Amino acid sequence: MINVTKPFLPPFDEYQQYLKGIWDRAWLTNNGPLVNELELKLKEYLQVPHLLFLANGTIALQIAIKALELNGEIITTPFSFVATTSSIVWEGCKPIFVDIDPGSLNIDPQKIEASITNQTTAILATHVYGNPCDIDAIQHIADKHTLKVIYDAAHCFGTTYKGKSVFAYGDVSTTSFHATKLFHTIEGGAVFTMNADLLKKMSFLGNFGYNGPEDFEEAGINAKNSEFHAAMGLSNLKYISNILESRRAQSLRYDHWLKESGLASIAINPESNFNYAYYPILFSDEKTTLKIIKELDGNKIKPRRYFYPSLNTIEIYKSGVLPVSEEMSKRVLCLPLYHTLSMEEIDFICRIILRVMAY
Repeated sequence: MINVTKPFLPPFDEYQQYLKGIWDRAWLTNNGPLVNELELKLKEYLQVPHLLFLANGTIALQIAIKALELNGEIITTPFSFVATTSSIVWEGCKPIFVDIDPGSLNIDPQKIEASITNQTTAILATHVYGNPCDIDAIQHIADKHTLKVIYDAAHCFGTTYKGKSVFAYGDVSTTSFHATKLFHTIEGGAVFTMNADLLKKMSFLGNFGYNGPEDFEEAGINAKNSEFHAAMGLSNLKYISNILESRRAQSLRYDHWLKESGLASIAINPESNFNYAYYPILFSDEKTTLKIIKELDGNKIKPRRYFYPSLNTIEIYKSGVLPVSEEMSKRVLCLPLYHTLSMEEIDFICRIILRVMAY
């Protein structure tokens, strides 16, 4: 079976050494030493001043919305994982979907201003597949209309924009360290901000508002992560350069086979250093996409329609027609990509795709 992804796991004995320390200390959670060490090493690797290691990427989005004291309408993308929208709704705000750019599949900045009303308080944009949005254009619009900016950067570990981590942009950036991501802590996530006061507020929000034995600063929740998850992150961080390089080489192998086939791929932001988090391709229509999926499945290959369906078509979030997102969600397919995927397996996948397209 060739799945769309497979978690990277470090040598067991290396992870086991961290476990031994956890057992010896009997300090399992509540801001333990490994959580602190992971936060410090992530800040060093990513070259960012402030971050909080949290339980998952969804709670990171919710805390960002809460910390910025948002209400009313939040402009967002319909082409993302459902957590992007559900976090907005969960925090009592209204998602306003704006269509996407057909090249990058990110939110289209040229369509944002038409959706801004006197109820709009923020823009929440997703860097789809780790490919940065038009950050400058979004920030210009936000500044012009006094809006906050949150980036759902769940796919962005290792991506840079204009020489800086993509996490350094927006009022808050969030990410996921879920097991499906190229860097993971089994379950996990993080918030990033350049504002130290805002980070302090998010820290309170993620730890019950706790500010001492009998003092509570905010009405908080429990978003903390554990020493066991931090141990996995510390183990995996040692291998991140190899992980990123292997995904780049695998993506180039796909390119070798598929670039001349007429298949479309996403337009990577030219000012970014892309992390190859996913390998999405776009077929000419949904019928072809489904035919390819069926053939791959028959050969025990499991790609993913990521993202499908367009979120504006889901009943609980249903809104107006957004033709680009709806069309692209029917045509896109993410092919298998993970550290142990062999070049021979990529060749096998590509030969199947090309054979089906030839008929």
